[in-house]
Amino acid sequence: MNTQQLWHMIEEARSQVPDPTQGDAVAARVTELLALRPASEIVAAEQVFWDLMADSYRAPLWAAAYITNGGCSDDGFDYFRGWLITQGSQTFERVVADPDALADLPAVRAFAAAGIDIDCEAALVIAWDAHQTATGEEPPSNSFTIRYPALDPEWNFNFDDRDELARRLPRLTALYRP
Repeated sequence: MNTQQLWHMIEEARSQVPDPTQGDAVAARVTELLALRPASEIVAAEQVFWDLMADSYRAPLWAAAYITNGGCSDDGFDYFRGWLITQGSQTFERVVADPDALADLPAVRAFAAAGIDIDCEAALVIAWDAHQTATGEEPPSNSFTIRYPALDPEWNFNFDDRDELARRLPRLTALYRP
């Protein structure tokens, strides 16, 4: 399985759930679809997923997660990016390139108004759960690697500094005014 195939599966899952903005529903459906594939494809999908996680490991995106979720730990950033992946390739690519674009997404606007955090922990175990379902076994322990890049030092500031966040991510900060 390659990146395009995983994105296609995510889009298929999104079209089959009642509310595709709900990452948990999308993750559950992707898990079901992936479990129908051969074990080797499931293992390959896990590497593709973690490559996307590495591609999105960026300080500006972490700052956006910090704004939307009222703070953001290491795990919280993983869960945030899990949700972002469940939103499909176009949204993922757009937001990774411009995290302030989150403010333009209707789902994010609704989440902001309702005070809902943006996260999807279930996305992180899609391949693991699919492999377990398909084979009755855990995936091989060496089935994927994660190589996160260094974070941009220009974004090494205290994310509690609302003025700096507003300067760098103005639309998102405005959406999440305290």
